[in-house]
Amino acid sequence: MIRLRMSTLYPIGALLVFILVCVQVNYQTNNDFDISLNNYSENLTEEEAAYQRLIMEWPKCEQNMSAANISGFSSLPAHIQQFIYYRHCRHFPVLLDIHDKCGGSEKSSDVFLLLVIKSSPGNFDRREVLRKTWARERQHNGLWIRRIFIAGTAESGVEKDRLNKLLKAEQREYRDILQWDFDESFFNLTLKQILFFEWMKHRCPKVHFLLNGDDDVFANTDGMVEYLRELPDNNGSSHLYTGYVFENTAPVRWSGSKYYIPKQITEFDIYPPYCGGGGYLLSGHTAMAIHNMSVSTEVHPIDDVYIGMCVEKAGLLPTVHTGVKTLGLTIYNQKMDEHDPCYIKGLLLVHRFLPAQMYLMWNKMNDPHLRCGVRFWEDNV
Repeated sequence: MIRLRMSTLYPIGALLVFILVCVQVNYQTNNDFDISLNNYSENLTEEEAAYQRLIMEWPKCEQNMSAANISGFSSLPAHIQQFIYYRHCRHFPVLLDIHDKCGGSEKSSDVFLLLVIKSSPGNFDRREVLRKTWARERQHNGLWIRRIFIAGTAESGVEKDRLNKLLKAEQREYRDILQWDFDESFFNLTLKQILFFEWMKHRCPKVHFLLNGDDDVFANTDGMVEYLRELPDNNGSSHLYTGYVFENTAPVRWSGSKYYIPKQITEFDIYPPYCGGGGYLLSGHTAMAIHNMSVSTEVHPIDDVYIGMCVEKAGLLPTVHTGVKTLGLTIYNQKMDEHDPCYIKGLLLVHRFLPAQMYLMWNKMNDPHLRCGVRFWEDNV
């Protein structure tokens, strides 16, 4: 018979306890996401609960076959035909939701700046860099910055399933993705906006300000908070729609362009003024005005133009902010470096940055040893 001393059993027992604890912690971690959603669901208001049931059960939107009777329809490019067939569709099931991103509708006033970032499922590298840089959720001078990525679905078959699983895995770790069951495409960017503002109405109606932008822009979000908090007589309850403003622009009628808009979509020759969709700032007040106007505004496939249409319909206008560079940087002074962190720190938003450039710039800008002199860049850009 083998005899074991108590001194031998103690370390073995301790090891077994350690293994059991690790297994339990891992199990608990994997279930925290679902538990948190369930706990929040139990505390939903009646209106929030009704909205939650609604967004999960939207029926599939059917193709409008009568659209084929539009004059000249058969000669239009396939993607234009597809848009016209489904132009009436405004509601799609939610695949991923963040019920309490803003702490619930009543507590959403705690969010000063909500970052609403348009992203495609495959853009994992961009989302990861943004989470570590300008879109990191944090307080700046006591004011909360929150983040949300908005997406549809991409690809088909096995690849579509793989990308959906990728977003679901990200959601478990970060809880920052809002995804609907519609196809990602350039012409469906407007749909993202419509669906987001509807979601905001129920989930985050009292946020003060929003940055609405793409996942390939560099945003000086600390600078945005400073700019917004210093606005005279506007804590988000008054109109704000500012960025790089386009005025007197016309629909592109050349069929070879990505932006081609035939007469079958709009007969207007001039668009209302609008902010470039790469990135612009909104007050909560204006965001809700856009939502209210979108209900009765026919969908236009160019999303930033559509936002301008809704703003005009509300009797409002965009304003120019010279620190928003959605067309990129134009440097006339050869001695200037467009990647100088002191230069970028004087702006609010720049398009376009690659993930590695974004990561490097953010770290340069936040280097505690960085010293920036007074420079009047505006005269050189």
